[in-house]
Amino acid sequence: MDLHSYLARRPADYPHTVALGNCLRALVEAGLDRLPLPGSGHTLERFQRLAEVGGHDLGLCKLFEGHTDALAIIEQLGGSPTPGSTWGMWAAEPPQARVKVSPAGHMVALHGRKAWCSGAAVLSHALLTAWDGDDQQQLVAVALDQPGVTVTEQGWQAVGMAATGSVEVLFDGAEAQAIGNPGDYLQRPGFWQGGIGIAACWYGAARQIAEALRSQCGQRPEPHALAHLGAVDSALQAAADVLRFSALHIDAHPEDHAELLARRARAVVEQSAEQVMREVGRALGAGPFCKDRQFARLSADLPVFLRQSHAERDLAALGQLVAGQSSEVWTL
Repeated sequence: MDLHSYLARRPADYPHTVALGNCLRALVEAGLDRLPLPGSGHTLERFQRLAEVGGHDLGLCKLFEGHTDALAIIEQLGGSPTPGSTWGMWAAEPPQARVKVSPAGHMVALHGRKAWCSGAAVLSHALLTAWDGDDQQQLVAVALDQPGVTVTEQGWQAVGMAATGSVEVLFDGAEAQAIGNPGDYLQRPGFWQGGIGIAACWYGAARQIAEALRSQCGQRPEPHALAHLGAVDSALQAAADVLRFSALHIDAHPEDHAELLARRARAVVEQSAEQVMREVGRALGAGPFCKDRQFARLSADLPVFLRQSHAERDLAALGQLVAGQSSEVWTL
């Protein structure tokens, strides 16, 4: 069974973290988490699968994207995940929550607090960034069902994306395995390639929200609603085109530094998703927000998920990259 068929058989409603964890494990057991690696020649398929899950349920998509990203990173850096395991990818680095790593035999020991740990209560493993004695960032893999790991209930009061349970986790001597060398997480080509995968999740949710408007206009072609649908279509087409171009570029240049490509793609998809939400809401009014469970959940979750972007800070970073290019940066 493919991913689309599997999701079609399940209700698009995962209100609790435990339900998300159960569904992720079912996807893993069915082998539906084995997406093509970025740069493998099938990157567009990877983005399409992420978009499918995003349009089904963004809470599930957050865990699915983190899990599949962790699998890709481990493979890219020469590791091998435990069969049947479910993974979080926790790389947020707020100044008040940094994990330290110290040697412990052939393994390493973790100490400190990690923030924004999506799915911490229901995952079996996590891939996370930590800091060694030389203040270098080191990626580590840790089993979560061991002494020295405490999943708190702190740091997460969300309404949108509530079911992801993105809480803080405390480490007190937990045993972990170093993955790659210090600095590898950010330096590898896959870092920015993976960032485009997040945009594919946003696109999938926006596309599903837009479907409510397309469906209504197909039944009742009211002029103002049709104008909103035209705006939605152009926004979604721009997002789809940039994701498709990005996938093809990654496959053609798998070892390239993809920061400019990723920042552009994320900016376009973010702006498209925000326009879709605005246009659909104005066209349809309160009805689907109040009476359509999947629409309401996606509409509550997507604004929170979009804030994985850093808004004007990301646009400023994009502008800085463009300013250093020649005029050919915009050649058709």
